[in-house]
Amino acid sequence: MESTKNREKILVLCYKKCSTCQKALKWLDEQGIAYETREIKEKNPTKEELEGWYRKSGLALKRFFNTSGNLYKELSLKDKLPQMTEDEQLALLATDGMLVKRPLVVAGDVVLTGFKEGEWKEKLSH
Repeated sequence: MESTKNREKILVLCYKKCSTCQKALKWLDEQGIAYETREIKEKNPTKEELEGWYRKSGLALKRFFNTSGNLYKELSLKDKLPQMTEDEQLALLATDGMLVKRPLVVAGDVVLTGFKEGEWKEKLSH
């Protein structure tokens, strides 16, 4: 566990039935990176958490939405998000964990949405 000794614990928000989340956790295990998981459906991130992570991440807020999820499509968010304020979007994300892109990784100042091995290797393997 050498790689994480100088860093706060990595938090991975995931959904246990999500194959991408399973792949991401397997990758972390293979890299010997310590982490803790939080079930996104049962313990949805709060608006405050989401806002903090969004500000830290430097990512577009849209990257925090699970755009391929059923709920996103049912709510027609593709058309609605551009008309919503950041505050409204963050409040909406906080209503249901299934709207949030997963896995969502928070590691100190690093926030990652989705699993892209190259990006994870660059940001998490030190």
